[in-house]
Amino acid sequence: MKDPNITVTEVGGRLRASSGSAWEPKVGYSRAVRAGNVVAVTGTVGVLADGTFPPTAAEQTRRALAIVRAALEALGSRLEDVVRTRIFVADISQWEAIGAVHGEVFAAVRPATTMVEVARLIDDAALVEIEADAIVG
Repeated sequence: MKDPNITVTEVGGRLRASSGSAWEPKVGYSRAVRAGNVVAVTGTVGVLADGTFPPTAAEQTRRALAIVRAALEALGSRLEDVVRTRIFVADISQWEAIGAVHGEVFAAVRPATTMVEVARLIDDAALVEIEADAIVG
């Protein structure tokens, strides 16, 4: 899996990270924003660099968290700084596979988290979407 390509710009004292997602300019958001020591990572699906999605919820979760990690690191943060995640799933029966990957990635961090089922995500192929909030330092 190709590493996510994250670019950073500074606007009005805030650092903004972009993953180059087609949805960012259409919806008008940044992959992540750093204001002071707070980093907020927007809802992130497990889309691959070629615009396709891995076939399983676990693989999509792993990819989404890789994009989250890349965005955090681009803004001077890291997974260990994450204090909260929110997981939106298209099929709650997949919670164990999704939770297992989240648990691997955040085993030592153990942020507060929520997992909820939603009617749909931004793409019919997307099975999971993850947000993260981090406090640096």
